[in-house]
Amino acid sequence: MEKQKNAIGRRKEAVTRVFLSKGDGKITINGKDYKDYFSLDYLQNQVVLPLKTVEGGDKFDVKINAAGGGMKGQAEAAKLGIARALLEVNAELRPVLKAAGLLRRDPRSVERKKPGRKKARRSYQFSKR
Repeated sequence: MEKQKNAIGRRKEAVTRVFLSKGDGKITINGKDYKDYFSLDYLQNQVVLPLKTVEGGDKFDVKINAAGGGMKGQAEAAKLGIARALLEVNAELRPVLKAAGLLRRDPRSVERKKPGRKKARRSYQFSKR
């Protein structure tokens, strides 16, 4: 690998730009360590899942710019971005990543609000009298 590889991950309203380079396993998101950025364990696990799947946790440094959405959306967008960047490094990892379901963008997003309703499906409280 000559220099850094990059990829984009998206989930809900969150968009992450992932830069992968040779290194010793440091993951930074918006200038902070990923453990400081995502305080919850399950979100930290989401971010490192693609690296654990290909046993490349200590071979790459990952720099991520995350914008939009919430914490969960950003964590899952980072997961997709890292998986896509790993494919650019080595295309032979595709079957392993695909089997783990890491290359599929989650299409679910927030349903739009309908007229005459409080939210997408919740209606206003009904008062008989």
